[in-house]
Amino acid sequence: MVFNNSHCIIFLLVTIIIYPAICYGQEANSLYTRATYYGSPDCYGTPSGACGFGEYGRKIYDGKVSGVSRLYRNGTGCGACYQVRCKVPGHCTDEGTKIVVTDHGEGDHTDFILSVRAYSDMATSGMANHLLAYGVVDVEYRRVPCTYYGYNLMIKVHEHSRFCNYLAIVPIYQSGAFDIEAVEVWQADCKEWRGMRKAYGAVWDMPNPPKGSLTFRVQVSLNGEAAKWVQLADVLPDEWKAGIAYDTYLMLD
Repeated sequence: MVFNNSHCIIFLLVTIIIYPAICYGQEANSLYTRATYYGSPDCYGTPSGACGFGEYGRKIYDGKVSGVSRLYRNGTGCGACYQVRCKVPGHCTDEGTKIVVTDHGEGDHTDFILSVRAYSDMATSGMANHLLAYGVVDVEYRRVPCTYYGYNLMIKVHEHSRFCNYLAIVPIYQSGAFDIEAVEVWQADCKEWRGMRKAYGAVWDMPNPPKGSLTFRVQVSLNGEAAKWVQLADVLPDEWKAGIAYDTYLMLD
């Protein structure tokens, strides 16, 4: 068969179009990418992650946490949970590991930079060191609901807050598979909702917050469906304190 330039161009276009389908469509609900890991003295996560979770982001899920690149989504991806399974024959379990996004990071064409605990958790018995020696592995992943037994959604007052001139908050123990897209606080004396600014990661802030106990509402979405508002009544007391997490008595599932 004789190929001319037009045939070559068509073949190239077909290759470019089909290749993503091979990477992203082999198994229902699963996507394919690569994962690596970062070192830490105790194999947990880092308290200085870009999501702003602090110490919570270091040990949540027993330290099975991850930095992500594309999945970070300007911080909206913070707190999302994923099942990640490596694809090295003879080295990987069928279950893989379940991680929480606590940081942003980019590696060598990787979407996940896992803690050592999370990376090792993908390995079959006795193969963790062998898997670590690879450094970077092919993985498949899918988003899964987060589960925090015994915990409701909590609102942590960020350590940089200053009562009563500046308030920054971080939602933690965010169960289910919801994304928080906006946060507002009720200004009782004006009878109106005031929007909070997304400072970075999962941190929302505002200067001169309303006085008294604070009621919030969060705009949440699930799997691209229309967003809805969920009200969190009287979450913060009159004299809230920086560094304290307050229970909303609500689970987003």
